[in-house]
Amino acid sequence: MKHHKQKLLIVFITFLLSQAAPANDSLVLSLTQTIELAQQQSPTVQSARHAFLAAYWNYRQYRANYLPSLTLISSPNLNRSINKITQADGTSVFLKQNQLSTDLTLKVNQKISLTGGSLFVKSTLTRLDELEIQHTSFSSQPLLIGYEQSLFGFNSLRWERRIEPVRYRKARQTYAETLELVSAKACDHFFRLMAAQTNLDMARLNLASADTLYNMAKGRYSIGNINENEMLQLEINRLNEETNFMDAEIYMEEEMQSFRSFLGLEQDIVPRLTAPDSVPMFTVPVTEALDMAVEHSPDPTYYQLIKLESKSNLAYAKANTGLKADIYMHFGLSQTGQTMRDSYRNPLNQEYVSLSLSLPILDWGLGRGQVRVARSNLALTETQAEQGMRDFRQNVQKIVMQFNMQGRKVNIAAKTDRQAEHRYEVARRLYVLGRSTILDLNSAISEKDNARRNYINAQSTYWTLYYTIRSMTGYDFLNGREIAADIKQP
Repeated sequence: MKHHKQKLLIVFITFLLSQAAPANDSLVLSLTQTIELAQQQSPTVQSARHAFLAAYWNYRQYRANYLPSLTLISSPNLNRSINKITQADGTSVFLKQNQLSTDLTLKVNQKISLTGGSLFVKSTLTRLDELEIQHTSFSSQPLLIGYEQSLFGFNSLRWERRIEPVRYRKARQTYAETLELVSAKACDHFFRLMAAQTNLDMARLNLASADTLYNMAKGRYSIGNINENEMLQLEINRLNEETNFMDAEIYMEEEMQSFRSFLGLEQDIVPRLTAPDSVPMFTVPVTEALDMAVEHSPDPTYYQLIKLESKSNLAYAKANTGLKADIYMHFGLSQTGQTMRDSYRNPLNQEYVSLSLSLPILDWGLGRGQVRVARSNLALTETQAEQGMRDFRQNVQKIVMQFNMQGRKVNIAAKTDRQAEHRYEVARRLYVLGRSTILDLNSAISEKDNARRNYINAQSTYWTLYYTIRSMTGYDFLNGREIAADIKQP
């Protein structure tokens, strides 16, 4: 009869624990759904998207700079003044001028990146009206072909052609990296909130269990089945579990606020998270990960970019120290006439060539100092880039090795969680039957709770490492595809 009552008591306790479970929340989110929300709504992603768009349009502007441009130019002017005019015999007189000049030029210009010069073709028509004497004349340049460039100067076009594609590639890779880092951050927020919700659930169940055992122990104590020390221990357990429950509520609310803020959710939404049942078991080859990281990560591209910029600065410093020469030339046709038609009849040849030279004689070492500074900066940049690449490779290797071991850790943590839960059920049953001590029950509760927390932490570490590897390598090793390829042009 006594054994039958004990079984009924166990069933009653189990019923109370099941009733202590919380009701369904307003929003259920899986890890995948949380990551998708983060990549759509996270403020970090929004900022990264705008930064990428700015880089994209800068790149488009750079490319357009190397395409032919067509320009229509006009600069009409009215001149009513008394000016000093030189006569044919060499004397000068002051004459009143009342002129209206109008012109129209159509110009096609093409920059040449190889030389840094500019090739142009233009056609010009000018009309001059002498308002005092009602006289009109025209001047035309039907076709004019010209070229201009600096012979020994800094060729900015050639350096832009080397630097700007690298800059845009870095922006593209940085955007892809940011998306994956946001995914890793979403994993961290997801499992932190899950740990907080799990702690609250465990605290609620532990409080219900401690309360039930305490009330049951009062009856056993009254008939002398347990001593006062054990009775006090049960009361202390109940009070501790009540404190743990209140702490768990505060911690869960803090994590809930952080989770909402990260995903941009409304304050009245209460998400309830569902953990992945398992983790995919696969190994990331270290060598392949290093190759992918060098190819797709923005870090190597950044080091390449700063070295190119330092080399460009050195070339600029060198170009400003020695001989400078600018050449301008054009060849074409020109004519004048009293009418527009006359100005296009029988055009005459027109040639013009100019060369300007500049050679610094004494600059007190200014130019040479600028070159030495630029050369030192280049050497420093190359050293920093080499050290940065070594650290980058080591970090990739470390993360990959941690990830390759983390899957096994998750499986071990899952098995430990199941065994700890089973041990707790056994310890509680034995204690209710009077075959175990309160110390054994407390130990089982502590191991159960720690095992559940360790399992959640192991999953969090696994998924955070997984998306960190994706951010560093730009490659999805689980599905075997490049990540940057998914980024569409604006």
